[in-house]
Amino acid sequence: MVAATPYRFIQVETAGGIAAVTLNRPEKRNALSLEVMRELIAAFEALRADRAVKVVTLRGVGPVFSAGHDLGEMLARSVEEYRTVFDTCVQLMELLQTIPQPVIAEIAGIATAAGCQLVATCDLAIASSEAKFATPGVKIGLFCTTPMVALTRAIGRKRAMEMLLTGEMIDARTAADWGLVNRVVAPADLETATHALATRIASAARFVVGLGKAAFYAQIDLDQPKAYAYAKEVMSMNALADDAQEGMGAFVSKRPAEWRS
Repeated sequence: MVAATPYRFIQVETAGGIAAVTLNRPEKRNALSLEVMRELIAAFEALRADRAVKVVTLRGVGPVFSAGHDLGEMLARSVEEYRTVFDTCVQLMELLQTIPQPVIAEIAGIATAAGCQLVATCDLAIASSEAKFATPGVKIGLFCTTPMVALTRAIGRKRAMEMLLTGEMIDARTAADWGLVNRVVAPADLETATHALATRIASAARFVVGLGKAAFYAQIDLDQPKAYAYAKEVMSMNALADDAQEGMGAFVSKRPAEWRS
């Protein structure tokens, strides 16, 4: 059974514990207008609360995953209006990493500027061999400063700085080598590969995956002693959970686990 939720610029379909969120504005290169970002925020907030959804995939209709902010909305605005746009963008990016479900980007084509930021922000990413990535704001006088935050954390300082200062495209293989995406597949295999990864993740207990995702982002910027202090406390509490007791017991008994979440 596939359940669909109506939006104007995006599509959301859920089936088998996996939700597919699709940017559906190909005539505008799936640009992240203020309305599109607000629809994405509403969709991910709804998915956060949906206990039947274990994994989310994010893709775009057409040859462009997302070209970033809608520049047609960026001309002759007040500083308050610009702040609204970038506040909304930051809210979206932070939401992707705070919902309990892992979010997998499925990139068939081009991802630039805030579209590249979207890829860097997702927990995992699979790209077609035809995909390309760039942060070209420097070429139009608007440096990709907010994309820089996610990009630097995904690929490191020197590589991010190269992308940011040149604005040049990198191909899918380079993106994989640099850590922007997890793997590259043939265009015909992209949807299948993404769904297969989502299915493997969805086979685990929702509670445990959500706890692990939250712990990952909480510890990533801590120094090592603080990270270990935090992680051992999380793991101790995790061990008390029903799903942990069930999973360990199933392993010892050599039987399939029956998750409670």
